[in-house]
Amino acid sequence: MARDRFHNVVRIALEKEGWHITDDPYEINVDDVNFEIDLAAEQLLAAERENRKIAVEIKSFTSSSNVSDFHTALGQFLNYRDALAKIEPERQLYLAVRHSIYETFFQRRFILASVERYQLQLLTYDVQKEAIVQWV
Repeated sequence: MARDRFHNVVRIALEKEGWHITDDPYEINVDDVNFEIDLAAEQLLAAERENRKIAVEIKSFTSSSNVSDFHTALGQFLNYRDALAKIEPERQLYLAVRHSIYETFFQRRFILASVERYQLQLLTYDVQKEAIVQWV
């Protein structure tokens, strides 16, 4: 599978925030179906003395249609979340999108309603700074 255009940007941004990348990509098999999520990471929470585990699906939204990109991203997110619920329910799934896309396309009423309805967990990133801007 081809890597997303900003794959390394998100990886670096997560590492800057203290995340340890455990899998790149994170390959799982559920009920004889293979899935490949872009990244898996862990972060030790000292106060709670436990690891926080996440999986991150990265999307660039660089095609000619943000709507089409959103359809693909939403479908993948829902499938991956269902798969993780079966094999690793403690791992939280995030959809990573460029902050500029979040501030424009993701603010449209229909998209906002979809994000809420399907309980998408988002993280936004800045390409130039190679940094996480926001966890939504």
